[in-house]
Amino acid sequence: MSSEELLNIAVEATENKKAEDVISLNMQGISDMTDYFVVCHGNNERQVQSIARAVKEAVHEQGIDVKRMEGYNDARWVLIDLANVVVHIFHKDERNYYNIEKLYQDAPYESYGQVAY
Repeated sequence: MSSEELLNIAVEATENKKAEDVISLNMQGISDMTDYFVVCHGNNERQVQSIARAVKEAVHEQGIDVKRMEGYNDARWVLIDLANVVVHIFHKDERNYYNIEKLYQDAPYESYGQVAY
C-alpha cells in the first residue's frame, strides 16, 4: 500500500469520529522517519481515544499493523506510528501547546476541514 493510500485511510478514520482541524503534513524530504503526519484533535479524552481506536481499526481492516501507539490511556496526545504515516491525535488543550504545525512549518500541508492555525 502506498503512503498516500495509508494517509487517506487514516484521515478518513479521524473524520469519521468527528476529529477537528484535521491536517496532513508532507514530511518527505524533511524527515527520514515518515512520509506524512496527520494532526487532529478531539474535545475530550473519550473522543481522543475513540479517534485513535478508529484509526487502529481502519488500518487493521486493510491488513496493516500499527507499529506503535503511545498515550492512549492518558488521551492527551496519542501518537500512532504506521511507518509511512504518523497520526497525532491531541486533546484540544494540548494541540495549541505543542503546535506541531508551527514546528514543521516548512512541510507542505493539506487541511481537511476548518483549520484555525
